[in-house]
Amino acid sequence: MREEIIAAISTAQGQGGIGAIRVSGFGSIDLVDRIFHSRSGVLLKELSGYTARMGKIYDEKEELDEVVVLVYRNPHSYTGEDVVEIFCHGGLYVTKKILRLVFEKGARPANPGEFTKRAFLNGKIDLIKAESVMKIISATGKNAMRAAVAANDGVVSKKIEQVKDILVETLAQLSVWADYPDDDDFDVDYNSLKEKITDAREKLIFLINNYDAGKILINGVNTVIAGAPNVGKSTLMNTLAGVEKSIVTEIPGTTRDIVEETVSLGDVTLHISDTAGIHATEDPVESIGVKRAKNRLKEAELILFVVDGSRNLTNDEIEMINSLKENNLLIIVNKSDLPQRLDYSCFDVFSKAVIKISAKNVEGLDMLEQSILEMLGTTQIDPAEGILISERQFLTLKNATKALSEAIDAINSGLTLDAVTVSIDSALDELCVLTGEKASQKVVDEIFSKFCVGK
Repeated sequence: MREEIIAAISTAQGQGGIGAIRVSGFGSIDLVDRIFHSRSGVLLKELSGYTARMGKIYDEKEELDEVVVLVYRNPHSYTGEDVVEIFCHGGLYVTKKILRLVFEKGARPANPGEFTKRAFLNGKIDLIKAESVMKIISATGKNAMRAAVAANDGVVSKKIEQVKDILVETLAQLSVWADYPDDDDFDVDYNSLKEKITDAREKLIFLINNYDAGKILINGVNTVIAGAPNVGKSTLMNTLAGVEKSIVTEIPGTTRDIVEETVSLGDVTLHISDTAGIHATEDPVESIGVKRAKNRLKEAELILFVVDGSRNLTNDEIEMINSLKENNLLIIVNKSDLPQRLDYSCFDVFSKAVIKISAKNVEGLDMLEQSILEMLGTTQIDPAEGILISERQFLTLKNATKALSEAIDAINSGLTLDAVTVSIDSALDELCVLTGEKASQKVVDEIFSKFCVGK
């Protein structure tokens, strides 16, 4: 059964120089031929793949726009099907008008991610590469882009294929042993078998261990600026953001609600929340802000706890820092431009790092940046070498690694090779789910449902 023709606008919908409408499926070239008239008079169906023509789109006899149309022939297209892309002027009205005309001629609206889904179903890409597509689109920083591009180029897929090759070869050897258990020519070398399984497991563990830091590079990190009133939290927020996001005054308690901003620090994106000063208060409005600040701390992946270096800590501050010491916690000693009275010895058991800065004078921020990157573990990762880019990939590899550990345990315990075979086979199945060779329809649908329409 041939797939239906699908169509969608593939560029952001709004005013712009160019708008792109993508049409895919058997008959898509003939469909566009019915509304497009090239300057040369040549029909699109007469063109070879990767060929463009300039002309006009007509609705009956009414001219809609002057466009460039690009033809891709199956299987050498993004989806693996015949594809036509119409590049028109980027006005919202004209792109929607042309798309509506394409629908009238027989196409249907594409579902979110359906073009990429067809690429997967037609064997153009695996699920790992498919997941990288949306990461490329949503990348907010250099390293996020590098990680997504590496996945799209197949860097992660190649690492997985290497492990699969090891497991397939091992299973083949075990299969021969099962067929000829009494033949001395097919005796199993247990040490060699164990080494191969261990090698495969270590390759997967390497990817797993880099997942958390890699996730931060791709998605950014939820960061909370916290502390007592009037220690310089809002000044730090404004300095990091590069704009005045939070109101700064000498009056304690100026910030009463959460102020949010996304900033780039080095190659990492921080989703920062500037919170109200945490302290006991009788003010009902201020107390709401304090409660929200405490709730936001529970969700934080990184906490920048600001203290005033020109005075000693209060008991409330010491108690708060102590309650946060199990988190990714940086203590930022602000107001280094003032005479210092703070006793630093109180931080010995509280934090992995204490940074001295002047947010007002923009001093010490380089050290703050370096400390944040080291704490998040991103300085040790090269995204171009390939990192996992989704929770699905991480959990699937965890399952595969567990199965390989069970195979090694079976060898160490002297169990039959049948038990080893079952565990290796289970690990291989997990890797096939990862790449999409054995993924359920539910998993596939879930992945592509998160895509934007037109991709």
